[in-house]
Amino acid sequence: GLSLLTGSGNDAVSVTNLTASGANLVLFTTGNGNPFGAVVPTIKISSNTALFRKKPDWIDFNAGEIINGADLTDELFEYVIEVANGKQTNNEKNGYKEISIFKDGVVL
Repeated sequence: GLSLLTGSGNDAVSVTNLTASGANLVLFTTGNGNPFGAVVPTIKISSNTALFRKKPDWIDFNAGEIINGADLTDELFEYVIEVANGKQTNNEKNGYKEISIFKDGVVL
């Protein structure tokens, strides 16, 4: 089945919460880029093409082309299915696997 969950705003804490709640795969949107990866496959989706080009080892899917009128619905769906069937995300390829239950300091 499909479950949609929400968590805190901090990257590592929120994805840890999602994973602890039973998520097997995370779609993670980012505007600045982040090498973070959870203990489950974490698909990084860039909000802009410049980020996708600047950080190709961190970003899995470029959603930036939506601003140019591209319909990426089928492309993203197919990519999610590929990952669900075993294709590695960049965080898996690069060995980024983190958990965080609490974060000290300010969370923006």
